[in-house]
Amino acid sequence: MNNEIENIFKFCAQLPAKELFETLWSNDQISIKRIISTGQITPAGEWYDQEQNEWLIVLQGSGELSYEDNSRIKLTTGDYLLIPAHLKHRVEYTSTEPPCIWLTVFF
Repeated sequence: MNNEIENIFKFCAQLPAKELFETLWSNDQISIKRIISTGQITPAGEWYDQEQNEWLIVLQGSGELSYEDNSRIKLTTGDYLLIPAHLKHRVEYTSTEPPCIWLTVFF
């Protein structure tokens, strides 16, 4: 077990051009990830169709998701939601300044 203190907002000043996905903790049933987005979106025609439920919260910045039924939801700092397994969704927008920091829990 790692007993070192980490900080969710600590990341390199020069972020790469692609999204950063970091697993903060996981076991056989749960995975907690930090995702840092800087304008990235889901490629046209692609959908996330995940095997697990996903609970997410926006810790910084903002983002927008869309669902297969054409509904959309805007999320900003502090907003959270549950995406049930196999609910097809896409990321339509992520902020660049500040970067969008998502905390996700897959279970």
